[in-house]
Amino acid sequence: MRTRKLNVDSCPNKEGCPVEYTLSIIGGKWKSILLYHMIDSDKRFNEFRRICPDITQRMLTLQLRELENDGIVHREVYKQIPPKVEYSLTELGRTLVPIILQMKAWGEANRSLPSPISIKKDTM
Repeated sequence: MRTRKLNVDSCPNKEGCPVEYTLSIIGGKWKSILLYHMIDSDKRFNEFRRICPDITQRMLTLQLRELENDGIVHREVYKQIPPKVEYSLTELGRTLVPIILQMKAWGEANRSLPSPISIKKDTM
């Protein structure tokens, strides 16, 4: 796991805010999306590229590597030609499934709200 610098001053808990810790694991634009797509089945690198065409190859590699280092995702390399690599949720990663599904439900219920991106454009 990565060493995390959490803001312990802003939280009464001496280990830091648990929400901040959770977001340090799954936060960002892509990690939750990648986790969502691994709920039902293992995925190969190029499957992620097809599912998320806006993510760059470098960013996808970095996000998957961070999730792997944090123990959320398992990377299985098959010794064959051509090489085959599959990503799957670990047991720890599976504990995030209810959170990811709740995020999905919230998004579906509130999809009609104005996009934060369009709000920023309107105020500029």
